[in-house]
Amino acid sequence: MFNKLKQYKDLRSQAKTMQDALSEESVTIEKKGVKIIMDGNMKVKSIKIENNVDRKTIEETTAECFNDAIKKIQKVMAQKMQEMGGFPGMGS
Repeated sequence: MFNKLKQYKDLRSQAKTMQDALSEESVTIEKKGVKIIMDGNMKVKSIKIENNVDRKTIEETTAECFNDAIKKIQKVMAQKMQEMGGFPGMGS
C-alpha cells in the first residue's frame, strides 16, 4: 500500500514538473487581424484584434485561432513529454 502511495506521489511530482515546464511555453496564432497567445497549460495569455476587422470576421477567425492554438500547443505538450521521458506506466 505504501509503495502505491509513493508511486502516486512520484507521478504527481512529475505532473507538476511537466506543468511548470509547459507554463513557460507559448504559441501565437495570428489570422486576418486576430491574434491569440496561449501558454502550454492552454491558458489564453492575450487576444488582440486589429481595429479594421469587421465583426463577422472576428467571430469566425477567433474560433479558428483558438482551435489552431490548441492543436499547436498539444504538439508542444507531446514533444515536451517525450523529452522528459513521459510518465512511467503510461505506455512511454
